[in-house]
Amino acid sequence: MINRILQLNNELDGSIFLFGARQTGKSTALRKQFPNSIYIDLLDTTLKSRFGRKPGLLYDMLIDKPEQTLVIIDEIPEVLELLNEVHRLIAERNLIFILCGSSARKLKRNGRNTLGGRAYPVYMFPFVSAEIPDFDIDRAVNYGMLPAHYLSKNPTRRLAAYIDIYLKEEIKEEALVRNLSAFQRFLEVAALTDGEMVNNNNIAQECGVSATTVNSYFDILEDTLIGYRIPAFRRVMKRRIVQAPRFYYFDVGIVNHLLHRKELVRGTVAYDHAFEHLVIQELYAWLHYTHSEESLSYWRTYTDIEVDAVLGDARVAIEIKSVEEVQPRHLKGLRLFAEEYPQCRLMIVSLDSINRRDGDIECIFVKDFFKLIWTEGLS
Repeated sequence: MINRILQLNNELDGSIFLFGARQTGKSTALRKQFPNSIYIDLLDTTLKSRFGRKPGLLYDMLIDKPEQTLVIIDEIPEVLELLNEVHRLIAERNLIFILCGSSARKLKRNGRNTLGGRAYPVYMFPFVSAEIPDFDIDRAVNYGMLPAHYLSKNPTRRLAAYIDIYLKEEIKEEALVRNLSAFQRFLEVAALTDGEMVNNNNIAQECGVSATTVNSYFDILEDTLIGYRIPAFRRVMKRRIVQAPRFYYFDVGIVNHLLHRKELVRGTVAYDHAFEHLVIQELYAWLHYTHSEESLSYWRTYTDIEVDAVLGDARVAIEIKSVEEVQPRHLKGLRLFAEEYPQCRLMIVSLDSINRRDGDIECIFVKDFFKLIWTEGLS
């Protein structure tokens, strides 16, 4: 069994909400890391029904447990009324809870009890390269990093099932959208613009809804952990820069399936887009798992000069190219960025296996870059 980077025993300074998209491996990790905990699985329809009818049953069940007893409630959004009982048990008995779910949206609605700061959020992501022995970059680019998909003998079938059952049904139910066909179209258009600047007006025209509705759809995808927006780097120097965020689905395999991209081949535009997404996906997880306080953004001027990833206040700038030989033209964005931020560490991550420096720019093979961030970081 693969060991996950996220070791939850290191996070338990009190109770936590454990969030992550479906099939990122939350339940598997919880059962493996805490085999002796009290485990309540609300996907069990009998338990869900009983606790739904009488939430106070949880209090009766746990009131005599010793202080610091660990209780895991999987899929807590299924019976949110239990949060009041959890609150009581933390306050009265000093029990520790891990409350697991694939969406924070239900907690945000209707003023639900979020335990008054007694539990803080922790996030689990799809696999990262450091978790996988003999990590295969091409497999990751094609099928993504969800555990069941990356490890599957038939990842295409699993991706289709995941999207048909989860994205197209559960997310639409969660979203409470009235126009389901428009939301379905939005999922596809969002995939088309994955890794690109978000233009709500253009997407609204494609979907036949208002720009305000499109923005709410993006909020839904973020709240349900299906995607995230990366902001534009906002520190203005000489050049006028773009301010719109970029959107990424949480896993590149989802995008590939929505766009019917199959068997991506190096050297193609489709592979390049997926490769960039994968590197951003790894960086995003790394920043969260290491509790970094640095932001992740991108930089783009109105003359279409760009850098794919900027960490913090221009501390590190990273260009991402799926080329097997880095050429001077690939470094243009980094060089122009350095003119405005000369103290910045400059890197280009690619499929070029010869690591070297080109002036102030570090050229690094993608697998070596992944090893670097997980072992040393980007100091």
